[in-house]
Amino acid sequence: MSNTDNSRRSFLAMAAAVPSAFAMTSVASAQTSDAGTRSGDKGGAVVTGSSRGIGAATARRLARDGYAVTVNYLTNRDLAEAVVRDIEAAGGRAIVRQGDVADPAAVKALFDANDEAFGGVDIVVNNAGIMNVGPFAQMTDEAFDRMMATNVRGSFNVLREASRRVRDGGRIISLSSSIVKMSPPGTAAYAATKAAQEIYSNVLAKELGGRNISVNAISPGAVDTQLLRQHGEEALRGIPEATPLRRLGQPEDIANVISLLCSKDGAWIDGQNVFANGGIA
Repeated sequence: MSNTDNSRRSFLAMAAAVPSAFAMTSVASAQTSDAGTRSGDKGGAVVTGSSRGIGAATARRLARDGYAVTVNYLTNRDLAEAVVRDIEAAGGRAIVRQGDVADPAAVKALFDANDEAFGGVDIVVNNAGIMNVGPFAQMTDEAFDRMMATNVRGSFNVLREASRRVRDGGRIISLSSSIVKMSPPGTAAYAATKAAQEIYSNVLAKELGGRNISVNAISPGAVDTQLLRQHGEEALRGIPEATPLRRLGQPEDIANVISLLCSKDGAWIDGQNVFANGGIA
């Protein structure tokens, strides 16, 4: 028998053995396409900590992409309502809800409000967090405990609720930080809370396997937000010069990456930690 005949027989045998695989690929592609190309309202999006900074920019961007957004805040309702007004002025839909992510009941109520307003949730951006920095010797128990409660327990609360509620074909994204990789002095406790986001995302992506839900983390570099500037101008010194793109990041830079991960073009990215930091190492 010739090599050509052997090749033909091998191809036919392989094709006969895997029709189900082709079928599954077609179904997954259809789900992804449907999630990414529906006109108008694509579904509900919950963005925690979205009254300012990266969260606010993300809420505005997802609304522009066609999602109805639940804007969450902890203390500043005025800022959160301003985000909602911006979204509505641009023709989008949004509601505002207060809630401390460290409180499981508050997180459940947040998702309940989204589901009641928008019929369900398709996107969850786990963004709420606080940043307390300082050397080991100077870190207080109060600062450490509050950061762990918000960043670690709070993220767990949000992701647990997301795992129960996000509809098939949805997206779950958590905010980590490039500080985890860089490990500068004074950031051990904060970096530990952000490393948790990477572990959470990697494990949850596996747990949700088969539902066409992608789960990823994003690690921003230095972004020009109040979270960073609260530590004074000294905290910013030298950062632009150390960054290959020679500038601080803007909240919109991160919102754009989140938008990509939520789009059909980002559907094949799952269980990853995406560095969006201008090249700083």
